[in-house]
Amino acid sequence: MDALRTIFQRLLIVAVLVLAGCASAPSGTPAAVALRNAAEARGQDVAIFALSLVETGYRFGGKNPEAGLDCSGMVSYVFNQAAGFKLSGSAADIARLGRTIAPDQLKPGDLVFFNTLRRSHSHVGIYIGDGRFVHAPSSKGRVRTESLRNTWFAARFEEARSYLD
Repeated sequence: MDALRTIFQRLLIVAVLVLAGCASAPSGTPAAVALRNAAEARGQDVAIFALSLVETGYRFGGKNPEAGLDCSGMVSYVFNQAAGFKLSGSAADIARLGRTIAPDQLKPGDLVFFNTLRRSHSHVGIYIGDGRFVHAPSSKGRVRTESLRNTWFAARFEEARSYLD
């Protein structure tokens, strides 16, 4: 029941962020606005889909929820299913793609990278908004959400990247 409550809370946060985005006046040409809106919608789809995987089991090298997921497998699976976007390889491989963004520019669907194994880009998660991300850690063996402000993750944060715009 707590897992369902957590998922509901995360979905509510995403819905609030979407509605808040609708309240601001878009700037730029109509084509630019349409592209930005499409990218934001795909990012929301990615974030919501990632949240649906919370509590899925961890498995090193796992690429689907039935067998279990590792961090890069989860990211690849979510992007393929929710956005029709192919990402593959390790967290470090995925980090070579996309556009680097400042942490204060993170939007739902962006990726966050960490140095968790004393090597660059050894872990990746999907940003869902409100300073939180979904990831598949080997510790505790389940997909879960974390805060970027968590002391452990804040000390290991490397960069953020955008893939949908």
